[in-house]
Amino acid sequence: MIDGAMVKRVAAECGFALAGIAPVGPYGDHAKYMSWAERGLAGRMGYLTDHRADKRGDVRTLLPSARSVLVVGQLYNSPVPYSTSFSEAERGWISRYAWGEDYHRTLRAGLERVVAVLADRADFEYKICVDTAPVLERSLARLAGLGWIGKNTCLINQGQGSWFFLGEVIWSLELEADGTPADRCGTCTRCIDACPTAALDGLELDARLCIAYLNIELKGTVPEELRGPMGRQLFGCDICQDVCPWNRRAAAVEKDGAMINPPLEMLAALSRDEFSALFAGTPVERIRYQGFLRNVCIAMGNAGLARFREPLERLAAGGDIVIEEHARWALQQL
Repeated sequence: MIDGAMVKRVAAECGFALAGIAPVGPYGDHAKYMSWAERGLAGRMGYLTDHRADKRGDVRTLLPSARSVLVVGQLYNSPVPYSTSFSEAERGWISRYAWGEDYHRTLRAGLERVVAVLADRADFEYKICVDTAPVLERSLARLAGLGWIGKNTCLINQGQGSWFFLGEVIWSLELEADGTPADRCGTCTRCIDACPTAALDGLELDARLCIAYLNIELKGTVPEELRGPMGRQLFGCDICQDVCPWNRRAAAVEKDGAMINPPLEMLAALSRDEFSALFAGTPVERIRYQGFLRNVCIAMGNAGLARFREPLERLAAGGDIVIEEHARWALQQL
């Protein structure tokens, strides 16, 4: 017979640092989510606000036979300095989660192993979800006992911090849900105070101001008033996690071939093919060549180094209207 203890043991054997069981719904957080979406705080992320938004309140909209949900956390912290201690002006910064292979593939592979092991013990229907399915992942993780949702809107585990990818298996196995842990952010506001664009208010995130939204999700032109606060963040932003006290003793894993803080001049000189080869199989390829060079231009402008004038002048005459605009802005900053 399969029970929650067996499921969590198998998940640990398959490489997951966190695992718990959540109920199928309906979820109280769904009303908050719908309010957030309706007020436009998702920006241009239409996949969060389209017809699938209503489905996020109960996983049985995805699998009618669902009786419980396995939620897992895969650690992605790495033993190198945080972005808040990064001071080399000639280099940009890439978010920790993008330092290796695309997590969608690795997380799904691990969950498929969990299902394969348990399928030898019982018959059940299931659906694996990794980031792209319309589910409230952090809410599910909280209800599965993995942690609480902090003021930075990340899931925080008391013993291991917040550097986790989340994944789920919705299935017809009827398992008892784990308890919801207490919120332990207390009066701390370090994440709110540290955010360069004031995207956090302690209750929710205004995605339109989030640096990770600006340099990943937003296509085309970045609002000029937000370019300066973006600093040298090329892909994503970890500041609100870097300053979190619960991450001081967070566990870490080694990453092979990690592209962490690459030289901006080198990146500005990349051809389209070289960009594709350098970032193949990583999350960075998602923003494509135009978006990446746009971000490089912003980072160069914020670095303020005179030696960036030549590569910026070349990009300003390169023929791509988006890159050209941001290169001209960066030249003005020099």
